[in-house]
Amino acid sequence: MTTPAVPASPRVLELLGRMTIEEKVAQLVGFWIDQGDDVVAPMAGEMKTSTRFEDAITDGIGHFTRVYGTRPVDPQARAEWLWAEQRRLQTETRLGIPALVHEECLTGLAAWKAATFPTPLAWGAAFDPDAVEEMGRLIGASMRELGIHQGLAPVLDVIRDPRWGRVDECIAEDPYVVGTIATAYVRGLQDEGVHATLKHFVGYSATQAGRNHAPVHAGRREIEDVFLPPFEMAVRDGGVRSVMNSYAEIDGVPVAASREYLTELLRERWGFDGVVVSDYFSVAFLKSMHAVAADLGEAAQIALEAGIDVELPTGDAFLALADRVRDGILSPEVLDLAVTRVLVQKEELGLLDADFSTPPSEVDLDTPAHRALARRLAEEGTVLLTNDGVLPLAPDTRRIAVLGPNADSAEALMGCYSFANHVLAHHPGTEMGFEIPTVLEALRSALPDAEISHAAGCAVEGDDTSGIAEAVDLARAADVAVVVVGDRAGLFGRGTVGEGNDVESLDLPGAQRALVQAVAATGTPVVMVMLTGRPYAIAWAVEGDARPGAVVQAFFPGEEGGTALARILTGAVSPSGRLPVSLPRSAGAQPYSYMHPILSGPSDVTSADSTPVLPFGHGLSYASFRHEDLTADAEVRAGRSFRVAVTVRNDSAVAADDIVQLYGHDLVGSITRPTAQLLAYRRVALQPGQSMRVAFEVPTQRLAFSDRSYTRIVEPGDVDLWVGPSSAVREATARITIVGDVHRVQADDPRVATSVVSSLPRATAVDSDAVAAGSPIPVSVG
Repeated sequence: MTTPAVPASPRVLELLGRMTIEEKVAQLVGFWIDQGDDVVAPMAGEMKTSTRFEDAITDGIGHFTRVYGTRPVDPQARAEWLWAEQRRLQTETRLGIPALVHEECLTGLAAWKAATFPTPLAWGAAFDPDAVEEMGRLIGASMRELGIHQGLAPVLDVIRDPRWGRVDECIAEDPYVVGTIATAYVRGLQDEGVHATLKHFVGYSATQAGRNHAPVHAGRREIEDVFLPPFEMAVRDGGVRSVMNSYAEIDGVPVAASREYLTELLRERWGFDGVVVSDYFSVAFLKSMHAVAADLGEAAQIALEAGIDVELPTGDAFLALADRVRDGILSPEVLDLAVTRVLVQKEELGLLDADFSTPPSEVDLDTPAHRALARRLAEEGTVLLTNDGVLPLAPDTRRIAVLGPNADSAEALMGCYSFANHVLAHHPGTEMGFEIPTVLEALRSALPDAEISHAAGCAVEGDDTSGIAEAVDLARAADVAVVVVGDRAGLFGRGTVGEGNDVESLDLPGAQRALVQAVAATGTPVVMVMLTGRPYAIAWAVEGDARPGAVVQAFFPGEEGGTALARILTGAVSPSGRLPVSLPRSAGAQPYSYMHPILSGPSDVTSADSTPVLPFGHGLSYASFRHEDLTADAEVRAGRSFRVAVTVRNDSAVAADDIVQLYGHDLVGSITRPTAQLLAYRRVALQPGQSMRVAFEVPTQRLAFSDRSYTRIVEPGDVDLWVGPSSAVREATARITIVGDVHRVQADDPRVATSVVSSLPRATAVDSDAVAAGSPIPVSVG
């Protein structure tokens, strides 16, 4: 046997040397113990296995698939079962290797009774990597307590087309926001001893027409400069231990079959030494969906040689690898390489020495700490899009009509990968397992003296408008109407957004627009609250003559979302979220990114306008902020970092958070450059009348791009800098010149800007050299 080219301990190599071919292959597959008729993965029904559990683990097993997350099981009772099965693997298989247990954990551990956090779009809207990292730790601690070793999150797909149903799983349309926030999640989860899994490597969100599992036609430069940087950040800066392939094919090559991406780029170029797992059934899809393999055995070999180490959720294709090795079709060294990586991972996780004698007792997956952070992220991730003064609600407001199909719906607060919408939807009548007050319930709790009426008005889906008249009557009798509309997350046609729920239109689903407009026509002040998993084309609500008095956007804010929204509507908290994705004007303007070159913007040579209704980074507050005195180094050598500082002032009587956004534009490039690009950001809390000086240190690598030979470079030239309330508004400006020779980006180059925040004395001017006056606040990513 040739020693595999992967770092491994003597123990792992000795174990590998004793394994039969069947035992090796067994370590490369999962087994879905509870796989039933419920569709919780693409084509799960067609791919259902008939293999008995007892037969599947004869030679050991690599993974147990979704032990807690396939059906509602009591966590403590299930842990007792899991500990017993792990003991069985230790005592009744020849090698005694326990299984690695993986679960979904995108909005919290996807298990019954576990805390449900806001969906990733809300993480992006919060612009708060520190909070996301803490969330990762809380989720990781819950997983580790239950004997779970690997989480299938975060999603690092950069949003390009909001018609795609999986937008609610994504963080932002900006690669830097995606990278910094996803890397924070990776750190948090892995700090608790649970391996994170990056999804979906790579290009998945650029599918044709926003359709799930569709081809990707992105060019190499777009892949290199937009889709790969977040993954590179999570690999090199976050130290992630697992990566999952995308279902997509790029320029005709399925990613599951791409040695170029899975080995040459991921491992050889970036130095990733963890485990690559297949997205569910994607190895078998090489035969059935892509037709690049004649049978499952060939599909397995293609995927293994490309760089996939483990087939999930089951061994539909990889179990054929044993015969291919025996027949001399597959090199045993290729098999050994993948097995070694799996054994190294199990050793890292402590599985080779694990003691399964005592399962956990008194399991609590929704502690006060979980709920407090869930509320913080929900509050920080809520975006106030418009406000004519109706918000916050006046303290003496007595009659409130709370209307809309999502006003009294707990499910409407949660994303597609929440346990409730992913699994419990198949088990009607099963209780949620944790407290999740609706918007209606939270408002009644926050305003006990108010007279609050309620009517749904219409459903999320369908064209039935018969209930609108009742809603209109309640609105006429009220001092203010809060109309809660939006999405219902689900899977594969069940719902309006989520995996497999792609759309051709970006109009608000069903009769909800008619409901809002009918209520607004009463003359009663209207607050429109959006609970969605994607941005919708709502120019009529933002710009129209009969628009609501305020529009609030919440991206599936989780178990504390109702409470967070009540606190924002009543003024207990000032909204501070910013749009992580542009608010589209129409479906026909997609795909769109604020990071577009000149030709992608509006012009006199086309009658089609791609300008969004509201830009990336937009969000209002109950406070009034001013950004001024932007200073920057006059010049910086390519490959080094430059300093930028700006003063942010709270000119109001309201304590609130501001998101300081630093943008740049490379004026002349050898390759066309974006008209705007986020270079750094920082969330800052300011008291009434307070001023802060925010100083950034920005690597010039933030302006790097792939040149004509696809070498990633920083080139000299002038760069406009600005800070403003969004990507489209230049409130404070400066210019810097990058000098010297072209810099070729190296593996150890910095990728992240750092920041320091200093409090300024009131009514004291800041000169151009006062970058860090006052008492500094600790450095933070962003």
